[in-house]
Amino acid sequence: MKILILGAGQVGASVAESMVSERNDVTVVDTNIDRLRDLQSQFNLRTVAGNAAHPEILAEAGAADSDMLFAVTASDETNLVACKVGHAVFNIPTRIARIRSTWFQSHPKLLGNGGFSVSHAICPEQIVTDYIGKLIEFPEALQVAEFAGGLIDLVAVRAVEGGAIVRRPLDLAPDTVVRPGDEVFFVAASGHIREVMAEMRQIDRPVKRVIIAGGGNIGLRLARALEDRMNVKVIESSKLRSEYLSGQLGSALVLNGDVSNEDLLGDENVDETDLFVSVTNDDEANIMSALLAKRMGARRVIALINRRAYGDLMQGGQIDIAISPAQATLGSLLEHVRRGDVVAVHSVRRGRAEAIELIAHGDQKSSRVIGRRIRDIKLPPGATVVGIVRGAHAIIAEEDSHVIEPDDHVVIFLTQTHAIPKVEKLFGVDAGFF
Repeated sequence: MKILILGAGQVGASVAESMVSERNDVTVVDTNIDRLRDLQSQFNLRTVAGNAAHPEILAEAGAADSDMLFAVTASDETNLVACKVGHAVFNIPTRIARIRSTWFQSHPKLLGNGGFSVSHAICPEQIVTDYIGKLIEFPEALQVAEFAGGLIDLVAVRAVEGGAIVRRPLDLAPDTVVRPGDEVFFVAASGHIREVMAEMRQIDRPVKRVIIAGGGNIGLRLARALEDRMNVKVIESSKLRSEYLSGQLGSALVLNGDVSNEDLLGDENVDETDLFVSVTNDDEANIMSALLAKRMGARRVIALINRRAYGDLMQGGQIDIAISPAQATLGSLLEHVRRGDVVAVHSVRRGRAEAIELIAHGDQKSSRVIGRRIRDIKLPPGATVVGIVRGAHAIIAEEDSHVIEPDDHVVIFLTQTHAIPKVEKLFGVDAGFF
C-alpha cells in the first residue's frame, strides 16, 4: 500500500514507523527538514520538504497514486485543506485528518465530501482524555483497551505480592509463574474485570480526588469529564489561560501556579490526592511534577510523555503510568489501514504488541476461519485468539475448542506486529480478497 503522511511530529512519526514495519511504501511531508532527516535515518521511507497543503508539494510526494493520506500536522487548517486537495486533485481513496478543534468535530457536514472531503477525523486530545478516563475507572490498571463496544476489555496490571495467582503456575501455561512486579495482560468480559484483577493484586479504592497539572486542551477536556463526580483541581501556569479555564469549568477549582511548586502542591493537599495527572505540553515538567507529587504522597500519578525514550524510562518506576499521546492515537489511525473488516486496533506496550478486533465474514467455503475451531486455525506465531463476541455475548477464548461463526467479532492479541498482514489475510474472504 502506498501511504502519504503529512506531518513528521510525534503522531506522524509513530504512524510512519508502524507502516514501514509492515512493508508499506511510505512518504512523509513536513516543513521541518531536521525531523525529516531523522525519520529517513531511522526508517526506509521517502521524505519531501514543504507545505503539506500545497498541490505541487503533494504531487512531488506522489499523491497521484497514493492509496491513503494521513494529514496529521499540528494545524487543523493544513490538514483539512490537504484532504480537500487530496480528494479533488489527486483522487486519493482514503483521507484521514487530525482535527483538534471541537467546533469542526461538532459540524460533520463540513468534513464530508461536500466540505473538506475528510474520510475519517481523529482528535488525539479526546482519545487521550478518554484513555485517562478508563484508567480512572480502573485505578489499578496500567492500560485498558475496549473491544466490541465495551463487552470485552483487555487490561494490563502489575502483579503484587499476595495476589491469588502470584508465584503460582498458571492453569493454561503451567511453565509460567507470575512474579511480583510482572506486567500481566488479561482479557475478560467487562463485568468480570475487577474479579480478575483481584487475582493479581488488591483492588485500590475508587478515585475521588484528582489534581490535573496543565490546563491545555487535554487538561480542560479531562476536567470537564470529571468535575461532576469528583473533586477536581487544575493547576495552570498561564494567568490568562487560568481565567479562561475558570469560565469554562463549573465545580472544578482552577489554580494559577507552577505545577512543580512544592509549596503549592502541599497547600492543595497532594498527599490526600487519589490521582495526580500531569498533562502540560512539556515532558520535563510532566515528569518532574509527577515525581514530586508521588514523593509528597499522591496515591497514583500519571504523566503525559511524548518522547519515547522518556516514557520507557519512567513507566513502572515512581511514575505509575507514562502515557504517549502518539501511541494512544495510533490505534485509532490503524483501524483505517488494516485490511479486512477491522473494528478496533489497540497499540500495546508502547507499540511493541497489538490487539485487534476483526469481523469474520463468509462461509466454510470462502473463509479460512468460519466453521473452524480456534485450535484448527493456522494463526502465525505470536498471534492468539483471546475473545469472541457473538451478538451481545462475550466469549473469552480460554479453550481452543470454540468454533468461529459468521459475523463473530474476534479479538486477537499479537506479540509480533509483523504477523499482522498474515492475520488480515487469514480473515479475508476467498483467495481474491487482496
